[in-house]
Amino acid sequence: MNNPNPFDVILWTLRRSEGDVVNLYNYLSELMQISTGGNFLNFGYWNETTKNPVDAQSNLCDIVGNMAQLTDAKNMLDVGSGFSEPALLWKKNYPDIDITCLNINSNQLKSASKILDEKGCKINLLNSTATKIPMANESCDRIIVLESAQHFKPIHEFISEAKRVLKKGGFVILAIPVLLKSTKMDILKIGILKFTWSSEHYDLETVKKTINDAGLNIIEIQLIGSKVYSPLADYYIKNHEFLRSKILKIYPFYVEKILFKSMLKMKEAARDQTIEYALVKCTK
Repeated sequence: MNNPNPFDVILWTLRRSEGDVVNLYNYLSELMQISTGGNFLNFGYWNETTKNPVDAQSNLCDIVGNMAQLTDAKNMLDVGSGFSEPALLWKKNYPDIDITCLNINSNQLKSASKILDEKGCKINLLNSTATKIPMANESCDRIIVLESAQHFKPIHEFISEAKRVLKKGGFVILAIPVLLKSTKMDILKIGILKFTWSSEHYDLETVKKTINDAGLNIIEIQLIGSKVYSPLADYYIKNHEFLRSKILKIYPFYVEKILFKSMLKMKEAARDQTIEYALVKCTK
């Protein structure tokens, strides 16, 4: 792993162009893997039986899969697929689905390709931006966007593309961190969390309006932030010394320091209802 100039990391975080997000994820993906012990790259869903972040991340994938009614699906598009770990889980649980993973990050796709080959799992990999999807009209009956839509800029271009690609009667599922309100004060309340929740910080009403304006119909919204943010922060705080020692073997001290302070801020922002985590189910 290359260690970039800290100034570059700050610029990637503040500008958040597609290239910046790719660079940031290339730099921080290993940090996420160390912190969670897996390749899922999502916050996870924590319940009374959850023991660790990987369990929580698997839970979130299962919840999203159930919401998408994957039992009845034939063609699924996973947009912003990371290392394709969620797609692997869905393929295992629903083996008859034809899954395509779309990701702008070619490094993650290369890693995913190796993992898929090792496991002998057939999943299609597509290197593309989410705002110009190179697929035919009405070619998918399920589109899942698991914790990636917050990076799409502008989000309305992705929603428009999702509607185009979606078959009539199919479902789009977004699992997305959101602000509950869109004000400068709320952005200030996030504070250092901006550096580890590096996204466009869309508020829930904007997401809903964008979906409706594109002509998709929202049929279900679940707000699950209480099962996402605080439990994850508590896990990191409880295991801080152990995780810190692992992170410092690879990353400079300031990265772990920012991560720890961000976890504290995330818990505070969730408690104050500044941030939420939304599961949104749409159809056309």
